Amino acid sequence: MGDAFYERSTTADGVEVFTETIDAVRSVAVGLWVRVGSRDEAPHEAGMSHFMEHMAFKGTPTRTAQEISAHFERLGAEFNAFTSKEYTCFFARVIDERFDDAFEVLADMVSNASLAEDAIVSEREVVLEEIARHDDAPDDAVHDLFSAELLKGHPLGEQVLGHRETVGAFDRHMATAFKQRHYIAGNVIVAAAGNVSHDRVVSAAERWLQLPAKGTQQRTLAQPQPASRLAVVTRDTEQAHICWGVPGLAARSEERFVLAVLDGIFGGGMASRLFQEIREKRGLAYAVYSYHTLFLETGEFVVYAGTRPENAREVVKIVTEEAARLAADGVSEDELDRVRRHVKGQLVLSLESTRSRMTRIGKSAVTDTELLSIDELIAKIDAVTAEDVHQLARRLFEQPKTLAMIAPLQADAVADLVQ
Repeated sequence: MGDAFYERSTTADGVEVFTETIDAVRSVAVGLWVRVGSRDEAPHEAGMSHFMEHMAFKGTPTRTAQEISAHFERLGAEFNAFTSKEYTCFFARVIDERFDDAFEVLADMVSNASLAEDAIVSEREVVLEEIARHDDAPDDAVHDLFSAELLKGHPLGEQVLGHRETVGAFDRHMATAFKQRHYIAGNVIVAAAGNVSHDRVVSAAERWLQLPAKGTQQRTLAQPQPASRLAVVTRDTEQAHICWGVPGLAARSEERFVLAVLDGIFGGGMASRLFQEIREKRGLAYAVYSYHTLFLETGEFVVYAGTRPENAREVVKIVTEEAARLAADGVSEDELDRVRRHVKGQLVLSLESTRSRMTRIGKSAVTDTELLSIDELIAKIDAVTAEDVHQLARRLFEQPKTLAMIAPLQADAVADLVQ
């Protein structure tokens, strides 16, 4: 494990602290990562992790919501938060001399959110509007439709925003119980990158984080059962919004670097097979791409395309045929070399900011995956062979397929495409 580029320690209360010191910059990005996401919610709590993210900005016993925002603006800071299926992150990026000022307020938000009933009632409406906006955007909603079908019956199949019925029932009692269960010292990671010392970050965490000193909340990991599945929402849209895919790899899989290259070959760029075949050669879509998501025990490999309804069947057939071709014939050395170079280039370019460095460290720490230096990551990608890609393509694309679609079509119009 390449640990020379970062430092790690644990506070007396059990909060883990990870830092990457970069002397050549004048900024610091810091994130408070909580090991809680939509996968950790009971059915009646669906959306609570995301709701708690919102409530952290609504005030503490010593700061109003307006004072929190004004504080970060006075610092000239960027600040925000996000929730995923497996974690929640609150972050700020600030000039190095104002690090402590930023951390103090972030820690207050995470440790001491008031969860006042009137604020909960108000924020419920905000989140319900967010859900409505999401549902009105079929190119967004189809991804959640796909996950719900691929991971049917599994906690990872739940969407992060939750549902109107569950969010509309949230109250102070539910929010407080959820916070007490998950916002504990052993469940929180502090990650920082930039012009700041490790000792300074540890000192800030020990001074300002006020979390119950409890161990990590344990998760139950279970493999989803793959099956051919179809989900079609019939809606009067201009395009058919399509997600096609298969179960992918887990976050700790040694083949995740092979998957990054395979993704680039299949649909991850403008020179990829799907982009060239579907958009450039046939003009069937403006947006077509593949992506992969890694979870603790499983993953998703997904293709998205938006096309006119009359072309939907043809697009799905092309995706299926291209997957079969990659599984059967593999990849040439020239194509492999080009995509490896592209993946490496995108990796390096993506890590040019302190926020992206912090995010990489935090995500790795909160999911307990190996934290590699940039040079080690590049070496892993360089080590991917054509045979590696071929073998993984066989395993992935020989699995049952899942198809999700939001379109002015009935399910029986495309049902045969996933038989």
